[in-house]
Amino acid sequence: MTVYGVGLGPGQADLITVRGKRVLDSVSTVYSPGRLSRTVAREYVPASKLGDLDFPMTRDPDELRRAWRTAADAVAETAADDDVAFVTLGDPNVYSTFGHLRRTLSAFHPDVGVKVVPGVSAVTAFATALGVEIEAGTGLSLREAADGAAPIGPDRMILFKVTDAVTTHEQLVDAGYDVRYGRRLFMEQGETTVTRDPTEVVERDYYTLAYAEREGLDRDLATAAFEDGEREGSA
Repeated sequence: MTVYGVGLGPGQADLITVRGKRVLDSVSTVYSPGRLSRTVAREYVPASKLGDLDFPMTRDPDELRRAWRTAADAVAETAADDDVAFVTLGDPNVYSTFGHLRRTLSAFHPDVGVKVVPGVSAVTAFATALGVEIEAGTGLSLREAADGAAPIGPDRMILFKVTDAVTTHEQLVDAGYDVRYGRRLFMEQGETTVTRDPTEVVERDYYTLAYAEREGLDRDLATAAFEDGEREGSA
């Protein structure tokens, strides 16, 4: 049988894909790595259909490997008879715990089939929430900025896990970036915040991201002239 990795989207239940909903309807058991993804899944499946997996809050690699081995064994046992799903917020292949399950299944249960159902991730949802247009031909880098980190270099960056926004902000501004922040974008759990002021997202929250764009970038777009009031040739 098959283990489906299903992306639930950023957190609002109605942002799950049609295919994702169809898979959740069809499988016998739905596993989730945490409370938030479980809450979204409950919009589509009864509690009796949810499977339990235990994930310790630790960075110890040996303990994490043991936990994922136990989780993979449980999922594989269920998948021996029926299709199952492992749900995650966002997309299963972007900053997701699903990769740990897939690697562990591949190592210890290679006979179990695995398929991925993509989901709307913060990589794309942020653009709408923050009013950012990523034009054709634009380079965009995805980086992590936990604990005050501030990667620099690319002209445009999405920074995940911004847990010390003030420190990150100071470094990015000094390096010549304009920065905007989004917290819990398109999520039903918690308050959504969109701001340029890092003090408004000062409390540590895993679901905070930033968009950093180097100041003074040229926009080589034919229609950009319209934003500057130019109308020549518009007829």
